[in-house]
Amino acid sequence: MDKRVLQAQTIKAEAARLGFSACGLARAERVDQTQEARFRKWISEGKHGEMDYLARNIEKRMDPRLLVEGAQTIVVVAMNYLPADLPEKPPLARYAYGKDYHDVVRERLLALMQSLNLKPYEDGRAFVDTAPVDERYWAVKAGLGWTGRNGQLIIPRAGSYFFLGELILVHPADAYDSSKRNLCGNCRACVDACPAGALCGDGSMDARKCLSYLTIEHRGPLPEEAGEQMGTCFYGCDRCAEVCPWNRFARSSEEAAFAPSAELLRMKTEDWQALDVETYRRLFKGSAVKRAKYEGLRRNIDAWKP
Repeated sequence: MDKRVLQAQTIKAEAARLGFSACGLARAERVDQTQEARFRKWISEGKHGEMDYLARNIEKRMDPRLLVEGAQTIVVVAMNYLPADLPEKPPLARYAYGKDYHDVVRERLLALMQSLNLKPYEDGRAFVDTAPVDERYWAVKAGLGWTGRNGQLIIPRAGSYFFLGELILVHPADAYDSSKRNLCGNCRACVDACPAGALCGDGSMDARKCLSYLTIEHRGPLPEEAGEQMGTCFYGCDRCAEVCPWNRFARSSEEAAFAPSAELLRMKTEDWQALDVETYRRLFKGSAVKRAKYEGLRRNIDAWKP
């Protein structure tokens, strides 16, 4: 296999050309001991809820070289998803208004590989929230930003409304990025704003309390208090991002795939309350919302008290 040296500036230029908002490079190595201990403790305390997949393949999560044999470089990218022209109080989390980010970001990552003359599986692999990759950890290591108290990656002077993706490559690079200093300071706006008290204040959260988890990942009935806590949003929750001071720098995405459809924007409270299977399928064809399935969305709407 050709062990060529990747040119960091070329990778970043191509990533920008393809529509990524940020790009950085980190060495592929085992995560540091502090991060590993923190994650294992979080799992042991059951704070991952019913997301059992997080408790599997922990060793691969700790060492990307177990995911891609011979890995030397991790390229981390961020893509802005913040939609324009939403209602003042949107009933869906902002990420849910466009096409499924798994497909959009992965397709763009594969295009990045192609533009760099890299072959999938031979030179490395693309990942978008579908494998045991500690995305935010690597985004920090690659210099994109820092992890806020809400657990989200915060990009300086850009905010947190970004999807992340990674290329784990078998080639070394000519330069790697350095981590940025955490600039949250004493701010606890996100922790205080969480209606369910799910944020632990150290960048982790208790998924069993989190409205995003409960309305998307959780199967079965919602806790009785969830309906009140939802406020105006019945799918996901953006409260901790809305109050983040860094999101005053957020700008609407120019990515067409993340623009909401006219029909979705026309939906009123009464339309959501009358949502049937056919309308659900039409509204969310090719959307990440399908993860909750119609039954899950219907459960949320029935508990919703806008």
